[in-house]
Amino acid sequence: MKTAIIVHRWDGNSKSDWCPWLKNELENKGYNVKVPEMPNTDKPKINAWISHLKKIIGKPNKDTILIGHSIGCQTIMRYLEKENFNDKVNVIFVAGWFKLDNLENKEVEEIARPWLKTTINFDKVKEKIGNLIVFLSSNEPYNYIKENKETFERNLGAKVFILKNKGHFTEDDNIKKLPEVLKFIK
Repeated sequence: MKTAIIVHRWDGNSKSDWCPWLKNELENKGYNVKVPEMPNTDKPKINAWISHLKKIIGKPNKDTILIGHSIGCQTIMRYLEKENFNDKVNVIFVAGWFKLDNLENKEVEEIARPWLKTTINFDKVKEKIGNLIVFLSSNEPYNYIKENKETFERNLGAKVFILKNKGHFTEDDNIKKLPEVLKFIK
């Protein structure tokens, strides 16, 4: 059965932003969709998020698609880096990042630091991905659009689209639907 797992953003949940809309659209296409509530979403920790995601995913296969939003993209990459399975999964990232700027305060910088400083073995991630599509925004508030785009393309072979004026793809940016993502899911 076709399965989609959507990993929400930092400070988000299964009802945030475009997650409910995409879940409904994918269910209408015959997907079994899971949008897990990630732990301690206000202070996300790498290992806690990876182990929670591992429990949710179970054994992925060629009919599995992983969709991440912001720190959800980081979580998916770190999950793929550590797990061993034979099939390649398809992946879609929305507002994914490797570098961030304009964080709100020192506390937020401290929470983000491990995610920014702990390296990812791109080769291990890449060998588990069939196709990787990444959506970034022309007015991403956390900057580094060009650098993040180039890192996804160079290190993971991603096809990257920069959409106009989507901010960080959140409800605060008036993003409650993402038809651009749906176009890439059969």
